[in-house]
Amino acid sequence: MSSEFLIRTRREYAALLGSLILILLETIVRIITLALPGPVIQWFYEGSRKAFNFLSSPQGRRNRGKKKQIVNSITQASDFVELCEIFGYSAEEHIVHTSDGYLLGLHRLGWRKGEEEQRVNSGSNSLQKKVIYMHHGLLMNSEVWVCLTEKERCLPFTLVEMGYDVWLGNNRGNKYSKKSVHNAPTDTKFWDFSMDEFAFHDIPDSISYILTTTAQPSLSYIGFSQGTAQAFATLSIHPTLNDKVDVFIALAPAMAPAGLASSVVDSLVKTSPDVLFLAFGRRAILGSTTMWQAILYPPIFVRFIDIGLSFLFGWQSQNITPHQKLAAYPHLYSFTSTKSVVHWFQIIRNGTFQMYDDEVQAPFSLTNGSKYYKVAKFPTRNIKTPIVLVYGGSDSLVDINLMRKELPKHTIAQEIPHYEHLDFLWAADVHTQVFPHVIDALNSFAAPEQRKLSGSGNDTLRTNRETRSLLTPRSQPPSYSEDERSPQAPLHSGYQLASAMRNAETPQSRAPVPRSDSLSDLASGTSKYGDRKFSVTSVVERGVAGEGDAGSSGAESSSPSTSGVERKVGERGISVGKGGTTVGVVGERDGEGQVLAGVEGKRRKGRRRE
Repeated sequence: MSSEFLIRTRREYAALLGSLILILLETIVRIITLALPGPVIQWFYEGSRKAFNFLSSPQGRRNRGKKKQIVNSITQASDFVELCEIFGYSAEEHIVHTSDGYLLGLHRLGWRKGEEEQRVNSGSNSLQKKVIYMHHGLLMNSEVWVCLTEKERCLPFTLVEMGYDVWLGNNRGNKYSKKSVHNAPTDTKFWDFSMDEFAFHDIPDSISYILTTTAQPSLSYIGFSQGTAQAFATLSIHPTLNDKVDVFIALAPAMAPAGLASSVVDSLVKTSPDVLFLAFGRRAILGSTTMWQAILYPPIFVRFIDIGLSFLFGWQSQNITPHQKLAAYPHLYSFTSTKSVVHWFQIIRNGTFQMYDDEVQAPFSLTNGSKYYKVAKFPTRNIKTPIVLVYGGSDSLVDINLMRKELPKHTIAQEIPHYEHLDFLWAADVHTQVFPHVIDALNSFAAPEQRKLSGSGNDTLRTNRETRSLLTPRSQPPSYSEDERSPQAPLHSGYQLASAMRNAETPQSRAPVPRSDSLSDLASGTSKYGDRKFSVTSVVERGVAGEGDAGSSGAESSSPSTSGVERKVGERGISVGKGGTTVGVVGERDGEGQVLAGVEGKRRKGRRRE
């Protein structure tokens, strides 16, 4: 036998030994979980609290005392609705019946504060809003999006205030989706699912329910971690679903991680699925986590989580504040099947974003089974929906080079250098580091049409660009790679260039990126798309080029000028006043009113017109 085979065999035996130890510990913990009465659990909790406070420093106690009220409120909130009520938002709960019989919980945040009595996306007389669907990661549920200690750092709340109808999904088996019309959660068959079922049923059925309920033609998808992998898989195997998703924004995207930081655990990950099922059973995985949370004082529980994340993934969790950890970690874990985790182990082992392998080769087999059998890969290069990746430079689960290879060329990627995986949910500066990329992508690919707000007697019009001034200014959004960037438009953002490429899908429609050849064209309310000229409509500038209240097409705003004589021509058109000429975003619309392409405007010095 070769030395390589002997080394692999030794690793398999070591993993097998480790798995036997794990299964023994898991069995003991399960017995303890079932046997311990409430008073004993409370005694453990109080004992851990006194021990921690005795051993901690005065500075540590003062740090934990910061924002104690909001931390306790979030920690003690029993569900998604209560978490939203802490910040004054009203949430709805919906149930999706999947095609294979599972009942999934959906949560909806559709109302700004003060809009609770109004109807949203419920007919012609209701508020019409663009829809966003958000999906959580592995071993999580929808609560992870809203358990932040400041409203400004909560992405769903920010999007709601921008005028979006926000929906948050849940995977089968977790806290809000632990029911099926065919099997009870106590049955092994209930837990016989992997990411294949998420892709074939959960995601498409949830999107279909949302679009049917809101009567909207499409939505935007924002995923985190496994929530991005589920979207990659779903869009790749459902071609028609691509027409129903305006843009897919992947936060901390996951496709085929290289492995884990711990070599011991990494060996276990890459062993046979039979060994893993022996270690963790064939139902829910790590069910004892809730018991540890119940008996440990929260700061100790947080410390154990941090140690585990460092051991498994090498994360230091320095970007998340201590009080945010105290608030969020109790909402971090939710149930999922052992099979879905084994599916990830197969992906890591083979380095391929593949479907679940039911015929895995035995670990000590001498034959080359891959010569006669190949598990199906998710055909991710077939995705037509615009993709925006926002990933952390310190995230060990992201292999951006592999993703670029396996995703279509129109994919846009932006790195946040110091970010780790969970930072995309709870980092102290997530609202300034991550939110602007999300909002830029939404504005470029799924900007809401003008909204009609009813119920006040007077009809008003709003767009989501009004709220961009709430965000801290940042650098230019990411652009395409050098071989995909248009030489005619060096000032374009990657989002806008990809939007232009996607809207030019047929060879006949692939014209040069639109640009204005002269300021006179802008002043006359026209611009050029290739050799054609087209008219544009008007939006008043409010501090940022291209922002403002949108009127009807071609109409000028009645808002008074604040900088001398001002001329406004075209949507994201020009504004000429004492401060010079501001050139905004110029775009052509097709027959359905969709923006074909745009140009990111900038401030230019111009001759003052009186």
